[in-house]
Amino acid sequence: MIDIGIIGAGVIGCAIARELSRYECRVCVIEKCEDVCCGTSKANSAIIHAGYDAPAGSLMARLNVEGNKRMDALSRELDFPFRRNGSLVICREEKEMSALRALYERGIGNGVKGLRLLSPMEALEREPNLQEGLAGALYAPTGGIVCPFLMTIALAENAAANGVEFRFDTEVTGIDRAGDFYRLETQRGIVESRFVVNAAGVYADLLHNMVSKESIHITPRKGEYCLLDHSAGDHVSHTIFMLPGRLGKGVLVTPTIHGNLLIGPTAADIPDRAGTNTTGEGLKEVMEKAAVSVKGVPFDQVITSFAGLRAHEDGHAFVIGEPEDAPGFVDAAGIESPGLSSAPAIGAMVADIVRERLSLREKSDFVACRRGIINPAGLGMEERNQLIRENPAYGTIICRCEGVTEGEIVEAIRRAPGARSLDGIKRRTRAGMGRCQSGFCGPGVMEILRRELSVPAEEITKAGGGSAIVTGRTKRNGGMHKTGKGEGL
Repeated sequence: MIDIGIIGAGVIGCAIARELSRYECRVCVIEKCEDVCCGTSKANSAIIHAGYDAPAGSLMARLNVEGNKRMDALSRELDFPFRRNGSLVICREEKEMSALRALYERGIGNGVKGLRLLSPMEALEREPNLQEGLAGALYAPTGGIVCPFLMTIALAENAAANGVEFRFDTEVTGIDRAGDFYRLETQRGIVESRFVVNAAGVYADLLHNMVSKESIHITPRKGEYCLLDHSAGDHVSHTIFMLPGRLGKGVLVTPTIHGNLLIGPTAADIPDRAGTNTTGEGLKEVMEKAAVSVKGVPFDQVITSFAGLRAHEDGHAFVIGEPEDAPGFVDAAGIESPGLSSAPAIGAMVADIVRERLSLREKSDFVACRRGIINPAGLGMEERNQLIRENPAYGTIICRCEGVTEGEIVEAIRRAPGARSLDGIKRRTRAGMGRCQSGFCGPGVMEILRRELSVPAEEITKAGGGSAIVTGRTKRNGGMHKTGKGEGL
């Protein structure tokens, strides 16, 4: 029996886990995938929204603004990168200026600080690469950019340091109320929990509807993106939005916290809750719409493309709280954009609900701070040399594109919860995120994983499940010859 079972190890589940780890209780995060940050949290715009877009007076607006305010302190406590680069919403036609002014008024009503309506000249002074012919722009200085991987991992690691348990490769397939607790059916057995928190992203409605007659419905909304090389990272300095439409905030152009340029997303409602394939049509749309707001985007510098899914609730609302007919079951459902921005506030809100219902006591030994993986490139020369003298692995470059060392990769594996796959290493260290997209460093990362985890090469995966890199071995000329995707490694 555990006190609180959190279903889902994305940014919302990990934010809730971190907040609940402040209290004397047994918390377990249950995740169907092999690691944290494997769903919506790994494939999004990496934007911390200012809060002018959400409907005035809505829970979404309140949590967006509150989450934005918390981000500076949280990034310092947990040592993940965050920068307030500001955002611009571009209006291209005079007839749409009333919509831009309405967005400004809504932001003021939501409590967003520093909003300004800019003339075309003022907007171009801030961003010289905006397409000319503007009617105006809305400037939000509190908008920011973050690394969603490192933010989620930081929350998870801090939660783990404070006693939260993580169970991966554990899919919840059924939920039943059994007196004063819940029985969670998984392919790894039954988990009994006094309280359940539903942070399952695009699957959250399925879990909710197992315990409540007040049904909710979530539609996966797919968004496709293109990521450009570091050479394009300074093409814009702000996050550039189009005026929001029926399906969201439109295609944006933004620098990333790591110095790349990101464009996207599209918005298409699909039936497949795992449908993260990219399409030629979608990527063409991304490029065409990005070019409407920003001129000269160097599309020849695209190094990868990807797609993510947003959990769109029918009423475009965050669904947070206990259903009347399911006491002890707390939803954190329908968390689409601005979900990443709202995550710190959602974590606190859900933790407050659970704390009050279970009369939880605060720990006297809660550890509020976490330090990230040592990055030798961020140290001074003497500090770096001293680190390498103490541990030569920090002087061995494995990923040339991003300058990632063996020491960083080993540290990513040995942490809790640690990396167990190539993508797990990539999210924690950026090894494989550069121009060659693992073409050079993949074999080296695989060898370190094999060594550190003490498993054969066939058990090393790209992203868990059936994504093995080396798929088998056959005899050849009296020796062993690797076959499959990893041939020749």
